[in-house]
Amino acid sequence: MLSQKTRYAIRAMQHLADRYGQGPVQLGEIATAQKIPAKFLTTILSELGRAGVVESQRGRDGGYWLASPPQELTYGNLVRLMRGSLALVPCASRNAHERCSNCVAENECRLRALMLKVRDQTADLLDSIHLSDPIQPPSQVGDSTI
Repeated sequence: MLSQKTRYAIRAMQHLADRYGQGPVQLGEIATAQKIPAKFLTTILSELGRAGVVESQRGRDGGYWLASPPQELTYGNLVRLMRGSLALVPCASRNAHERCSNCVAENECRLRALMLKVRDQTADLLDSIHLSDPIQPPSQVGDSTI
């Protein structure tokens, strides 16, 4: 499950992608439009800035903008930046692998084998969708159209 921080980061980045090339976007605009607490958004955007994903300028005409064009940023990269991994269990993570303390040997664990497949398919999908790709909100409950 995505953390609230990751969901807020994705929404903020989508907001910046929609305004790419239009100059700095003020934090208050992002916070209001995306219903993100401003203090939490400041922390998230600072973290994304340290990662080189967003840039900022202080002052009355300042704000935030994407450091790269939206077609160069994938949702997979954003999730990894915020969450550290796409894996649902620690033993299936590529970057943050941890052996499960209460499990059978990894080479015998069928749950791990399943979660490796889920991780790989999730990565393939999220790494193929860019911030520039049009994503429409679902029109009906249960609609999964991208």
